[in-house]
Amino acid sequence: MNALETHQLAEALEALKLDTVAEALPATAQRAAAENWAYPRFLAELLAAERAERLRKRVALNLKFARFPHVKRLCDFDCAHTGGLDQRLLEEFATGRYVEEGRNILLLGPPGIGKTHIAIALGVSVCERGQRVHFTTAMDLSRRLLRGLERNTLRREINFYTQPSLLILDELGYLPLDPTGAGLLFQVLCNRYEKAKPVVVTSNKSFGDWGQVFAGDAVMAAAALDRLLHRSTVLNLSGESYRLRDKRKAGVALPSPAELAKKAASAETEADRAAEPTADG
Repeated sequence: MNALETHQLAEALEALKLDTVAEALPATAQRAAAENWAYPRFLAELLAAERAERLRKRVALNLKFARFPHVKRLCDFDCAHTGGLDQRLLEEFATGRYVEEGRNILLLGPPGIGKTHIAIALGVSVCERGQRVHFTTAMDLSRRLLRGLERNTLRREINFYTQPSLLILDELGYLPLDPTGAGLLFQVLCNRYEKAKPVVVTSNKSFGDWGQVFAGDAVMAAAALDRLLHRSTVLNLSGESYRLRDKRKAGVALPSPAELAKKAASAETEADRAAEPTADG
């Protein structure tokens, strides 16, 4: 290749914004000449480098858009700690087939057992395949939609949560939603259902308690569950909180999960008694 041809090729690559090809061209051309490559292989080597660089940039952009609080991976999750969760199931999730199938994943169980770790790791693996993901808590989603309602930008906000290939909805049921916020969340779930776009949900509430999640509206809760469960995998996780376990290892005396549950039940009973009308009332 003479100087004129080299200059013309460089200009063409710049015009096409093939920066990685332009950078790799001298070394690749030298290697091709030394090893007597055919033209198709030479072209394939150059395009492979460009494709890999574009994917790297896309993954970095996807991870930024996703707004994960931390980056977690499925290979780092301890299945044995969480009720003997089958590692093969996580490996199946890692293929991303559930995204293509529009299949939701619902992770249920007490706090601290790794639900959010799994959810984030699922999202990271989807980002690394070049697809868009967004992570949010149920409360943050509700607040953003309420602001959109106040500012007359609700349609745009709902589209924001509908567009990504995967939406991760964390901590559903941890904090109560008001009726308007619950209704707006329901609209997002409906939109994603209609477009067969999956949602990964983490919740500390069993399905029987989802009326509380949707501001006491049992009909809305049933309609939301109907859409979420239609195409879904449900994981009921159990085990001790990682945070409490680490505290115990450090020598801090803490009540067991059974003791905490007993105290919570006792407190609820006392609250019910206090709410009962007295003989004088």
